[in-house]
Amino acid sequence: MTAWLSAGMIFTYVAIAIILFKWGNLRCIGVTPVKTFSFISILFTSGLDAGLIMLPLTEFSRYTDLSTYPGFSFTNPLAIEFGFWGGLIWGFYFLTCFYFCVIEPRVKFFEIPLVKFINNIVIIGTCAFTAYLLLFNLPWYLPQMGDGKTVIGSFYLIVFLVISISVYSSTSLRYVRVLSLGTTWLFIALIGLIWLGAFAHPSGLSEFFSTFLLLGGYFSHLDKFLLPVNSYHAFYLFWWLSWSIMIGQFTSRFVGGLRTWQVFLVMLIFPSIPIAIWFTTLYFYYSHGLNVSGFYSLIMAVVGITFVINSLDSLVRLYTDNIGMTVSRLGKVKYILGNIVVLSLLTLLFKLDFLRIQWVGTLVIGLFFACVGYIVIIKYQEIKSIQASPEGNRVDYSKFELE
Repeated sequence: MTAWLSAGMIFTYVAIAIILFKWGNLRCIGVTPVKTFSFISILFTSGLDAGLIMLPLTEFSRYTDLSTYPGFSFTNPLAIEFGFWGGLIWGFYFLTCFYFCVIEPRVKFFEIPLVKFINNIVIIGTCAFTAYLLLFNLPWYLPQMGDGKTVIGSFYLIVFLVISISVYSSTSLRYVRVLSLGTTWLFIALIGLIWLGAFAHPSGLSEFFSTFLLLGGYFSHLDKFLLPVNSYHAFYLFWWLSWSIMIGQFTSRFVGGLRTWQVFLVMLIFPSIPIAIWFTTLYFYYSHGLNVSGFYSLIMAVVGITFVINSLDSLVRLYTDNIGMTVSRLGKVKYILGNIVVLSLLTLLFKLDFLRIQWVGTLVIGLFFACVGYIVIIKYQEIKSIQASPEGNRVDYSKFELE
């Protein structure tokens, strides 16, 4: 499985390089273009889940346990955590966003019935894993509701409510946009709150920047993050790959006239900045043994839950559109109940270890290779001649440039 993952990673980097070389100056316009800040908000909140909020404080100690994980010895825990969530890893989303915005309308590979079926399995499975991840981490962040280790009935109820709210939100694209913007500002407010708790004293800025500089370990060892260094890194890479197709498919709708190289930089840089600040703050708490229980952990759990809702509603909207099981076809009641039942059952299967996200990522790599083979054999001339975004997406892009 590691060899398969490495092959998928190498393919991703090569494909990104080819896109930037051949179509770097092409203007990318989606079917529902929005202004760039809205696009960034949709990308950031749809492309991440509660793991961003709820995992780092539980993982820093893992990266210092070199007897168990010797592969992490090349740099510090903060740089490793950032490497798993920020920087070049967002290139996955750039690749698929560009593909669905510019190439897929000509190729229509994902409209092939078998491919569409597999893709929807990937989306639904990843939705369920997102809900499971929230369930798994709630005991650590809400120990006041239990013993801090065991998943109890209250946590199942919280996850069920999150799934239900997400499904309801997915019934209208208006809800998706509003929630994306709201979640972005909520996360910024959380960063500010936790930052003040750590650095609101005379020497705070110097302490923050000295901790922030540890992120240089990511950039100086970037080569270490390109391929899996151990099984835990592989888990993260499979996880990102499992998200990549559906996030690209969703976010490609909203690109508003940026050139390809601008989309690449926007997708790599803008999400990475708040992630870097957030992880730096959390690492300061961890390395100095500061207490985050009580109010702070509760607030982080609330924001994490909001992230899950925001991610799930986008993905539910995507797979229901793909398979034609829309609100207009089923009616709102059947649509909501059907999705709640499916996602709840699949979440339990992840909880029982019957399903694994690595299997989903493996399917995605297979789709990547199959798509390239289809293009080379059947659609090469159409792709070779691409000079602009699809005709149906043409708009006055000047309204959507960076502001």
